[in-house]
Amino acid sequence: MPANPIFFAETKLPHQKNYSGAVFPAVLSPAAAAVEHSHNRPSVLTAAVKDHKPWLDSLLHRHGAVLFRGFDSVSTASDFNDVVEAFGYEELPYVGGAAPRTNVVGRVFTANESPPDQKIPFHHEMAQVPNYPSKLFFFCEVEPANGGETPIVLSHIIYDKMSEKYPDFVDKLHKHGLIYTRVLGEEDDPSSPIGRGWKSTFLTKDKAVAEERAAELNMKLEWTEDGAKMIMGPIPAIKYDETRQRKIWFNSMVAAYTGWEDKRNDPKKAVTFGDGNVLPENIMYDCLKILEDESVAIPWRKGDVLLIDNLAVLHSRKPFTPPRRILASLCK
Repeated sequence: MPANPIFFAETKLPHQKNYSGAVFPAVLSPAAAAVEHSHNRPSVLTAAVKDHKPWLDSLLHRHGAVLFRGFDSVSTASDFNDVVEAFGYEELPYVGGAAPRTNVVGRVFTANESPPDQKIPFHHEMAQVPNYPSKLFFFCEVEPANGGETPIVLSHIIYDKMSEKYPDFVDKLHKHGLIYTRVLGEEDDPSSPIGRGWKSTFLTKDKAVAEERAAELNMKLEWTEDGAKMIMGPIPAIKYDETRQRKIWFNSMVAAYTGWEDKRNDPKKAVTFGDGNVLPENIMYDCLKILEDESVAIPWRKGDVLLIDNLAVLHSRKPFTPPRRILASLCK
């Protein structure tokens, strides 16, 4: 990966992977000339993005994820919002997602606000709904005291390994897809990683409007005494990445099966084959092991910005000791 000599220097990360000559993830830090070249500009990284957007896009396409580290000009949520805006990607409203989030400034939200002792399993962002983001930004505003890494993994690698090890299972996924089921309360439950209530999920207090918006997302709502059961699918578990010409493991299957658990939800009932048949438990946990084995855990430092291609990469979160504040932005 030839770094741009004016703004960027290629740096390393412990436990980086290498697939067919491409490191994963790519890691960029400011080159020595960056500060001087950006004299009188408000943000070195924002200036670099604006000046070298096509190169950065090609870098993201090749590597799947790019970590920007060491840009001292990015220290606040507002700085992060400026970086996101500089890329020029269209914003995606967070409709239909499960995680509790709070808007901070502009296009910037908190990442999943579930308790620090909880692990968030691997998933493609909003893979269970038709309108998912193509790109994700994460920003470290407050470095974790301990833990809290964000593991990432290339989706096509998982597809290849699962196809090789469990061809019949993958054939069933191709044929039937998946159905996801989640029980929502009326209001958000911050104690749960999937605790978003139906009102904030569909951005309305009107049940009729919620039903309309659910239908637009290929979802069905069944109202309960204190909330709603949301049924999603059948939807494909595997997609074809046209831009890279390869199949990807584009689903939240393992995340749902191992992590969609709270006082309302049983993870074993959260996802099935599209024909209603149960998923094999041994394969679910072996898939989780493959995801973990192939992943690279990003240890956060204050000011880090991580850009992820959501079609190429799954992500997760490890438990942590507070404080830790990671912000996010989703793009169409």
